[in-house]
Amino acid sequence: MTPVERFAMRARFGLAQAARVGWYASQNAAGVRVGREAGRDLPPPPKPVIEAPAGIPNRAELLKHVRKLLVRDLANVEAGLYPMPVDEPDGLRGLIERRGMYLKDIPNIVRRRATRSHQEVDRSGGKRPRYYMQNFHFQTDGWMTEDSARLYDTQVETLFLGAAAAMRRQGLVPIAEMVRERDQRTLAMLDVASGSGSFLRDVRQAFPRLPIVASDLSEPYVGLARSKVGSRSGSGAVVAAAESLPFATGGFDIVSTIYLFHELPPKVRRQVAAEMARVVAPGGRVIVIDSLQTGDTVELDGLLELFPQLFHEPYYRSYLTEDIVALFADAGLELMAGWPAFLSKVQVFQKPQR
Repeated sequence: MTPVERFAMRARFGLAQAARVGWYASQNAAGVRVGREAGRDLPPPPKPVIEAPAGIPNRAELLKHVRKLLVRDLANVEAGLYPMPVDEPDGLRGLIERRGMYLKDIPNIVRRRATRSHQEVDRSGGKRPRYYMQNFHFQTDGWMTEDSARLYDTQVETLFLGAAAAMRRQGLVPIAEMVRERDQRTLAMLDVASGSGSFLRDVRQAFPRLPIVASDLSEPYVGLARSKVGSRSGSGAVVAAAESLPFATGGFDIVSTIYLFHELPPKVRRQVAAEMARVVAPGGRVIVIDSLQTGDTVELDGLLELFPQLFHEPYYRSYLTEDIVALFADAGLELMAGWPAFLSKVQVFQKPQR
């Protein structure tokens, strides 16, 4: 790459990401205003209690961490680990449509927060674990409708000031390392609790010939994930519980999961770690991206304390001190690498060769 080409790429990346952060930061601010108005006649929520010495970081401090993440993101692109991101494939029209959906739903979230209503999901089917059938984040419909699936990514990006996609992309790095050593067509990847499949869209863009299987407990979310995975041979999407995966032992070279462990009860975390270790092949890798934990980035600890007080996250506090490395060690996997990525962290585990 010539100096001119590198300058042009950096300018393109910088402008696109600055516009994206600006969009979601303004949407976040608009949501706060709508929520304040919607809650005017509702009981006030309990005042948050923050014990972290650094307190709650302000927006300028958060944006400093976002910039650090984007510097790393750009370095990965320049190193050829993955291509220039395409974060909003449906453009401005899609952004505007989802902004309207996001703001329209905020009064429902504010009502649930004020009344502590987080069990509004229909459980009559009885096919899914009870811990799953809740209004996580106080979101409408829990995980169980197409509207929820369409809105989820916008909610997450707004919460993280437009940095959620860049945090997820850090999971492409260990995949790229494997693809450099082996033909991607000979590998097999499983993504556990895929949600709407946004990470898999990036995986497919970066590694177009990699066979990918998505799994999740929600049919509407699986439908979206299937559309991101595509129809390449060996790829697909299935409805499945993370603690009881319907796949053969050692069937995948790469197993990934994003933002799953903080939404699991402690007992189930151990079951999921064991299942992921079971289905990964000897020499294969397990990639876990989830929330930071207490002490990972000390100046952000206060925000980690605030999160479960503002949103319905019943298992988050126990997650903050859970030893994820020990969970996977007990399942026979070794930690290869780990690093923070703004409010998330990446951990890469490997299954020893026989």
